[in-house]
Parts: sequence; C-alpha cells; structure tokens
Amino acid sequence: MEVLIISKETLRINEEIHVREVRLTGANGEQLGIVQTRDALKMAEDAHLDLVEVAPHVRPPVCKIMNYSKFRYEQQKREKETRKKQKTVVTKEVKLRPGIEQHDLEVKTKAISKFIAEGSKVKVTIMFRGRELSHPEIAQSILEKIIEQIDCVVERPPKIEGKNMMMIITRKKVKLNAKDQDAPRSSQTIQ
Repeated sequence: MEVLIISKETLRINEEIHVREVRLTGANGEQLGIVQTRDALKMAEDAHLDLVEVAPHVRPPVCKIMNYSKFRYEQQKREKETRKKQKTVVTKEVKLRPGIEQHDLEVKTKAISKFIAEGSKVKVTIMFRGRELSHPEIAQSILEKIIEQIDCVVERPPKIEGKNMMMIITRKKVKLNAKDQDAPRSSQTIQ
C-alpha cells in the first residue's frame, strides 16, 4: 500500500478539480494515462469512489481514484499514532541561593533526582543578590556538589546569565551491550 502525504490546502476532490486533463491512477494503483477530467470523474463515479488530486503542481496534475473518506480516516489514524509515539520532555526548574544551608541543599538535591528519575530535564538556577555576584565560585561549587550526588548528564554546563547561574541536567542514556541487544525489547528496562 502506498502512503500519500497531502496537505489540506492543496487537496481537491471531484468537481473541485478545474483542469482539462489529468494523469489518472486507478483505485488499485494502476496507471491509466492522461485522460480528460470529465472522463476521470465518470470513471470514479462508476466505481462509487472519489477523484482526488494528489499532485497538483505537475502538468498535467496527478489524480487518483479512491475512497476519500477512508483515506482521510487512515491519514488521521497515522497522524494520531505518530503523536502517540512522540515523547514530550518537561523541563523542571529548581532555584537556589549561594548561601543555601546543607540540609536545604540535600532536600533540593532529592527533588532534582526525583525529577530526573521521572524523565524530566532539570534547570538548576542559582540566584545572586547584590555582592554575591562577585563570588561565582560559591555557586559553581554548589552545582558541582549536585552533579556528584545525582546520576545525571550535564546537558548545558553552568553559565552566568544576568544575576543567575544556570545549568541544565538530564538523565543518563543507557547504552545496551551486544548481549542485551539480542534480547526482545519488551523485556528490557531503561533506567
């Protein structure tokens, strides 16, 4: 079965096709050659199907005899499947201050590790006030402590932007060795 990808704006069916001749493809995919549009419409009507313009920008335009309702249904079904397979990655943000106490840092680190375990990216922001900006090494050491305690990958290294130092971390990708790749996918677990 051939897959047609047609945008809604260019799709014309039956009487909406206003050209004299079309290159016609039958319902089973056979090439019927160049025919008059009225003859193509008659052939589609006799088969109780629709004449659909699938390639309007070529001369003469290519039309196919098909069940338009079934085609649209299948196209929407494919689009729904592709949307279902897409995974949206949520970015969570955790804000800290350079003078954060040890216990508070531990609580924030637990929250970050929980977000990463859920599959989210985490943007860790250290906010400076006043003269704190003159000591970025304090913020740098805090971020290094977080990286050491959490099993993660630094997607964007620490960088000062305005009065904030930010970094983005995410979950480590699990690489499969040759023995694991032979096993069926359903039994594999990704950590």
